[in-house]
Amino acid sequence: MKLTLKSVQKLTDQISEFNFETPADASHAWAAGSHVELETSAGLRSYSLIRWPNENINHFRFAVKCEHSGAGGSQAMHTLRGGDVINAKNVRNNFELVDQTYPIILLAGGIGITPLISMAVELHEQDRPFQLHYAVRNAESAAYATELQQLFGDRFHLYLDDTNPIDLNGLITTNTDHAFYICGPLGMINAARSLAENTKIPASKIHVELFANTEIENENTPFEVEIASTGQIVSVAANQTIIEALEEAGVDVMFDCQRGDCGICATDVIAGAPDHRDVVLSEAERNSNRVMQICVSRALSERLVLDL
Repeated sequence: MKLTLKSVQKLTDQISEFNFETPADASHAWAAGSHVELETSAGLRSYSLIRWPNENINHFRFAVKCEHSGAGGSQAMHTLRGGDVINAKNVRNNFELVDQTYPIILLAGGIGITPLISMAVELHEQDRPFQLHYAVRNAESAAYATELQQLFGDRFHLYLDDTNPIDLNGLITTNTDHAFYICGPLGMINAARSLAENTKIPASKIHVELFANTEIENENTPFEVEIASTGQIVSVAANQTIIEALEEAGVDVMFDCQRGDCGICATDVIAGAPDHRDVVLSEAERNSNRVMQICVSRALSERLVLDL
């Protein structure tokens, strides 16, 4: 599906909103939590779709933070101008709004606000109880804060790290009867999940999506993967994921999100130490070093032996 860029709006110094027109004959049905996969000049990238109340969804709207230390996808997006055409490969949803019986807490960190906007709109239209909590570094980086405050009133809570940082412990321990939808950087997600686990909130009530750059080449080191069934050795470069290296070597693996939050690429580890970077595995699973998500996680040892 070819998308035509209708407009770009600068929201903050680093974040811009992109509004793409979709073909007239394309299916526009998508639910809150969905993301679109785009073929950028830096490769395939996924961005969460935003819908506001009473909005016609014959277009794709999303926001992108420009990461100068990243793998190039966000920088490629920020070079686009009105009228440019880009290919969309898929619209997927690994972060569905599934809880029907619990009040909802939506918790966003930074650019992780984007999928939660559509969720909040859907809950608002259904007149369901929810709270939207949004944590950012400072007021200048709070994209959409004014619109969200006007739309949701006292159900919207903004936290600024430099003046009134979020109290995750208080938020989670005083709302154990809620289901949580959390989107943001890995550190925030891990902290929230740990607090929820300590508070005995069932894992089934904690839903997460990761918004983090796991492909920073200068922080990664190369390593090797051994395929247990064949003995084949595959080298994984600093700027490659395990999945990319395996596919390049002709090894077929199952995967979907490539962001570490859907769980489809879970692979048993026979030997070696994984460097876990997903948001799917429990603390016990991570500590066992017997399973990993090969789309984003890497190795602490020089070689991993995988049950493939």
